[in-house]
Amino acid sequence: MKEADWHVTDMEIEIQMLELGRALASLALVLALALAARAGQAPRPAERGPPVRLFTEEELARYGGEEEDQPIYLAVKGVVFDVTSGKEFYGRGAPYNALTGKDSTRGVAKMSLDPADLTHDTTGLTAKELESLDDVFTKVYKAKYPIVGYTARRILNEDGSPNLDFKPEDQPHFDIKDEF
Repeated sequence: MKEADWHVTDMEIEIQMLELGRALASLALVLALALAARAGQAPRPAERGPPVRLFTEEELARYGGEEEDQPIYLAVKGVVFDVTSGKEFYGRGAPYNALTGKDSTRGVAKMSLDPADLTHDTTGLTAKELESLDDVFTKVYKAKYPIVGYTARRILNEDGSPNLDFKPEDQPHFDIKDEF
Protein backbone atom coordinates (compact mmCIF):
# COMPACT_ATOMS: atom_id res chain seq x y z
CA MET A 1 0.00 0.00 0.00
CA LYS A 2 1.28 3.46 -0.90
CA GLU A 3 1.52 6.27 1.63
CA ALA A 4 -1.18 8.21 -0.27
CA ASP A 5 -3.60 5.31 0.29
CA TRP A 6 -3.06 5.62 4.02
CA HIS A 7 -3.94 9.30 3.95
CA VAL A 8 -7.16 8.58 2.10
CA THR A 9 -8.02 5.92 4.67
CA ASP A 10 -7.17 8.25 7.53
CA MET A 11 -9.28 10.95 5.88
CA GLU A 12 -12.23 8.58 5.58
CA ILE A 13 -11.90 7.67 9.25
CA GLU A 14 -11.87 11.35 10.21
CA ILE A 15 -15.02 11.99 8.15
CA GLN A 16 -16.78 9.03 9.76
CA MET A 17 -15.73 10.23 13.20
CA LEU A 18 -17.12 13.70 12.44
CA GLU A 19 -20.40 12.21 11.24
CA LEU A 20 -20.61 10.03 14.36
CA GLY A 21 -19.87 13.05 16.54
CA ARG A 22 -22.66 15.02 14.87
CA ALA A 23 -25.10 12.13 15.35
CA LEU A 24 -24.18 11.87 19.03
CA ALA A 25 -24.52 15.63 19.46
CA SER A 26 -27.99 15.51 17.86
CA LEU A 27 -29.01 12.68 20.15
CA ALA A 28 -27.72 14.57 23.19
CA LEU A 29 -29.69 17.65 22.10
CA VAL A 30 -32.90 15.63 21.72
CA LEU A 31 -32.41 14.05 25.16
CA ALA A 32 -31.65 17.43 26.74
CA LEU A 33 -34.81 18.94 25.24
CA ALA A 34 -36.90 15.99 26.42
CA LEU A 35 -35.51 16.27 29.96
CA ALA A 36 -36.07 20.02 30.00
CA ALA A 37 -39.68 19.56 28.92
CA ARG A 38 -40.21 16.96 31.63
CA ALA A 39 -38.58 19.09 34.33
CA GLY A 40 -41.58 21.39 34.33
CA GLN A 41 -43.97 18.50 34.99
CA ALA A 42 -44.83 17.09 38.38
CA PRO A 43 -43.73 13.47 38.83
CA ARG A 44 -46.54 10.97 38.23
CA PRO A 45 -47.73 9.19 41.36
CA ALA A 46 -47.26 5.43 41.56
CA GLU A 47 -50.12 3.47 40.02
CA ARG A 48 -52.35 1.97 42.66
CA GLY A 49 -55.46 -0.11 42.26
CA PRO A 50 -58.78 0.66 43.87
CA PRO A 51 -58.80 0.74 47.67
CA VAL A 52 -58.94 -2.67 49.29
CA ARG A 53 -61.51 -2.99 52.04
CA LEU A 54 -63.23 -5.21 54.53
CA PHE A 55 -66.65 -6.59 53.52
CA THR A 56 -69.37 -7.84 55.82
CA GLU A 57 -71.77 -10.42 54.36
CA GLU A 58 -74.42 -7.71 54.04
CA GLU A 59 -72.09 -5.35 52.18
CA LEU A 60 -70.89 -8.06 49.82
CA ALA A 61 -74.49 -9.02 49.03
CA ARG A 62 -74.98 -5.54 47.47
CA TYR A 63 -72.62 -6.52 44.65
CA GLY A 64 -74.43 -9.58 43.31
CA GLY A 65 -74.80 -8.36 39.73
CA GLU A 66 -78.44 -7.34 40.01
CA GLU A 67 -77.82 -3.61 39.61
CA GLU A 68 -76.64 -2.59 36.16
CA ASP A 69 -74.52 0.33 37.41
CA GLN A 70 -72.84 -1.59 40.28
CA PRO A 71 -69.65 -3.64 40.07
CA ILE A 72 -70.00 -7.41 40.50
CA TYR A 73 -68.06 -9.00 43.37
CA LEU A 74 -67.61 -12.53 44.58
CA ALA A 75 -65.42 -13.97 47.31
CA VAL A 76 -63.38 -17.15 47.29
CA LYS A 77 -61.38 -18.14 50.36
CA GLY A 78 -62.36 -14.82 51.92
CA VAL A 79 -60.77 -12.77 49.12
CA VAL A 80 -63.22 -10.45 47.33
CA PHE A 81 -62.71 -10.19 43.57
CA ASP A 82 -64.21 -7.68 41.14
CA VAL A 83 -65.56 -9.94 38.37
CA THR A 84 -67.35 -7.13 36.52
CA SER A 85 -65.16 -7.68 33.46
CA GLY A 86 -66.66 -11.18 33.26
CA LYS A 87 -70.23 -9.82 33.26
CA GLU A 88 -71.24 -12.40 30.64
CA PHE A 89 -70.45 -15.11 33.22
CA TYR A 90 -71.37 -13.37 36.48
CA GLY A 91 -73.97 -10.70 35.62
CA ARG A 92 -77.73 -10.90 36.07
CA GLY A 93 -79.05 -14.05 34.37
CA ALA A 94 -75.53 -15.31 33.55
CA PRO A 95 -74.47 -18.91 34.26
CA TYR A 96 -72.38 -18.17 37.38
CA ASN A 97 -74.41 -15.31 38.82
CA ALA A 98 -75.32 -17.51 41.81
CA LEU A 99 -71.68 -17.27 42.98
CA THR A 100 -71.73 -13.47 43.25
CA GLY A 101 -72.44 -11.25 46.23
CA LYS A 102 -71.15 -13.82 48.72
CA ASP A 103 -68.23 -16.01 49.68
CA SER A 104 -68.81 -19.04 47.43
CA THR A 105 -65.69 -20.99 48.38
CA ARG A 106 -67.45 -24.33 48.83
CA GLY A 107 -69.34 -23.97 45.53
CA VAL A 108 -66.10 -23.20 43.67
CA ALA A 109 -64.36 -26.19 45.29
CA LYS A 110 -67.20 -28.55 44.38
CA MET A 111 -67.94 -26.89 41.03
CA SER A 112 -71.49 -26.55 42.32
CA LEU A 113 -74.18 -23.90 42.01
CA ASP A 114 -76.41 -25.65 44.54
CA PRO A 115 -77.51 -22.93 47.01
CA ALA A 116 -76.43 -25.18 49.91
CA ASP A 117 -72.85 -25.08 48.56
CA LEU A 118 -72.67 -21.31 48.13
CA THR A 119 -70.90 -20.68 51.41
CA HIS A 120 -67.46 -20.03 52.86
CA ASP A 121 -67.58 -23.33 54.79
CA THR A 122 -65.01 -25.87 53.61
CA THR A 123 -65.77 -28.47 56.28
CA GLY A 124 -65.86 -31.97 54.82
CA LEU A 125 -64.39 -31.16 51.42
CA THR A 126 -62.27 -33.91 49.92
CA ALA A 127 -58.57 -33.50 49.16
CA LYS A 128 -59.44 -33.40 45.45
CA GLU A 129 -62.03 -30.64 46.02
CA LEU A 130 -59.53 -28.62 48.08
CA GLU A 131 -56.93 -29.02 45.33
CA SER A 132 -59.49 -27.90 42.75
CA LEU A 133 -60.32 -24.90 44.94
CA ASP A 134 -56.66 -23.84 45.10
CA ASP A 135 -56.27 -24.27 41.33
CA VAL A 136 -59.34 -22.19 40.46
CA PHE A 137 -58.46 -19.59 43.11
CA THR A 138 -54.97 -19.11 41.67
CA LYS A 139 -55.40 -19.78 37.97
CA VAL A 140 -58.78 -18.14 37.43
CA TYR A 141 -59.63 -15.58 40.08
CA LYS A 142 -56.21 -14.27 41.11
CA ALA A 143 -54.98 -14.41 37.52
CA LYS A 144 -57.94 -12.63 35.91
CA TYR A 145 -59.72 -10.41 38.42
CA PRO A 146 -58.60 -7.58 40.71
CA ILE A 147 -58.80 -8.06 44.45
CA VAL A 148 -60.98 -5.38 46.03
CA GLY A 149 -61.11 -6.61 49.61
CA TYR A 150 -61.54 -9.37 52.13
CA THR A 151 -64.47 -10.80 53.97
CA ALA A 152 -64.75 -10.01 57.66
CA ARG A 153 -64.62 -13.74 58.32
CA ARG A 154 -61.13 -13.95 56.77
CA ILE A 155 -59.73 -11.01 58.70
CA LEU A 156 -61.50 -11.34 62.05
CA ASN A 157 -61.64 -14.08 64.64
CA GLU A 158 -64.99 -15.39 65.91
CA ASP A 159 -64.86 -12.90 68.81
CA GLY A 160 -64.36 -9.96 66.41
CA SER A 161 -60.70 -9.42 67.22
CA PRO A 162 -58.21 -9.09 64.33
CA ASN A 163 -56.81 -12.35 62.99
CA LEU A 164 -53.06 -11.88 63.45
CA ASP A 165 -52.35 -14.72 60.99
CA PHE A 166 -54.12 -12.86 58.16
CA LYS A 167 -51.96 -12.49 55.04
CA PRO A 168 -53.30 -10.24 52.26
CA GLU A 169 -53.22 -11.73 48.76
CA ASP A 170 -50.98 -9.63 46.53
CA GLN A 171 -52.04 -6.39 48.21
CA PRO A 172 -48.93 -4.72 49.64
CA HIS A 173 -50.84 -1.47 50.28
CA PHE A 174 -53.50 -3.19 52.38
CA ASP A 175 -52.97 -2.67 56.08
CA ILE A 176 -55.33 -4.38 58.52
CA LYS A 177 -54.73 -1.51 60.97
CA ASP A 178 -56.51 0.82 58.52
CA GLU A 179 -59.67 -1.26 58.91
CA PHE A 180 -60.03 -0.74 62.68
